[in-house]
Amino acid sequence: MEKKPEMLKDDVLKLILRENDYISGETISRTLGVSRTAVNSAVKALRQDGYGIISSTNKGYLLTEIPDILSKGSIASYLPDNRCGEVYFFESVDSTNNVLKDLASKGADTGTTVIADHQTGGKGRRGRSFASPSGAGIYLSYLLKPVSGFNRVSDLTSWTAVAVSDAIKCACGLDAQIKWVNDLLLNRKKICGILTEVSVEGESGLIDTCIIGIGVNVNESSFPAEISDIATSLSIESNGKLYSRSRLASEMIKVMDKLAADWPDNSYYLERYRELNITSGSRITAFPLMIENGQGRTGTALSINDDFSLKVRFDDGSVEDLRSGEVSVRGLYGYT
Repeated sequence: MEKKPEMLKDDVLKLILRENDYISGETISRTLGVSRTAVNSAVKALRQDGYGIISSTNKGYLLTEIPDILSKGSIASYLPDNRCGEVYFFESVDSTNNVLKDLASKGADTGTTVIADHQTGGKGRRGRSFASPSGAGIYLSYLLKPVSGFNRVSDLTSWTAVAVSDAIKCACGLDAQIKWVNDLLLNRKKICGILTEVSVEGESGLIDTCIIGIGVNVNESSFPAEISDIATSLSIESNGKLYSRSRLASEMIKVMDKLAADWPDNSYYLERYRELNITSGSRITAFPLMIENGQGRTGTALSINDDFSLKVRFDDGSVEDLRSGEVSVRGLYGYT
C-alpha cells in the first residue's frame, strides 16, 4: 500500500535533506518501500513548495536550495528515526498545548511533541494571548509525566528555560539570557515564552501530566507597535540573518528529551540558570500572581535560591523568597 502523499513527501524530504550528495530514486524507493513513480510525485510536490531539487538520470536527486519551511520531514531529518514517531506537526492549530492535552488524554507518553507553524489561539501566562504568526516562529509543546509533587512545577519551568537557551546556542550560536521566572531574552528583549500546564492526581498529589508549551520568535522581521519595545526575534538581533526553524525545533526536542531523562535531580540546570539569569542584582518590582493590575513592591533581587525562587530585599527592609508571581526588571520592557 502506497503512503499518503503528505506522509511520503515528508519521508522523501527527510532522506534528501540527510544527504550531502545525490541520492538515487532507487535508494529512496527501496528505503521507503514505495514505487519510483510515487517518489517522483513527492519530489515534484517538494519543488512546488520551494525546494531546489535537481535530478540526474545516472545520479538521482540533489538538494540545492532549502526554503525555511517547517514540516515533519524537515524536522525529522535532524532526528534519529526512532524519535520521529511521537512528533506531530501541524501547519495551523488553535494551541499546541490543547492538541497535546488531547493526545495525553488518549494515552500519549512522555516525549510526545506537538509542533505548529501557526497558532490561532496561542496561550501566554495568566490567560494572555501569545502572538503566533505563520512562517516565522516555532510553537512546540512537550509532554512530561514526572514523578514529583506540584511543588516542583517551578523547577520544571526553570529547567525548560535552560534547555531552550541551550538549544538556541547549539542551533543558532546565540546566547539567550533568562529573566526570572522563564522569559528568554536577547539584548534585553523577549524572544521566547514558556507556559507549563499540569494536572495533578487527586489521591497522591503527584503530577499526572505536565504539558510544557514553548514559543520562540525566530525569523520575524518586525512586531506590532504595542510590543516592539518588548519583543524581538533571533533574526532581528542578528541583523536580518535567517535561521533554520527545523534545526532549532529538532534541537529543542533533543534538549527536552535530555531534561526528561535528567529529571528530577541534576545540578547542571540550577548552575546554568544562575549563570544565564539577569534578574539577580537588579532593581525590581514584584507583583503577586493574583493581582493583574495594582501596586507592586519594589526592591532589589539578591539571588536565585536552590529551589529556583528569587530572594529579594524589599525597600521596607524585609527579605523574602518569591516562588510565584511576576517581576518587572529595571531597564527591561519599558520599566525605568
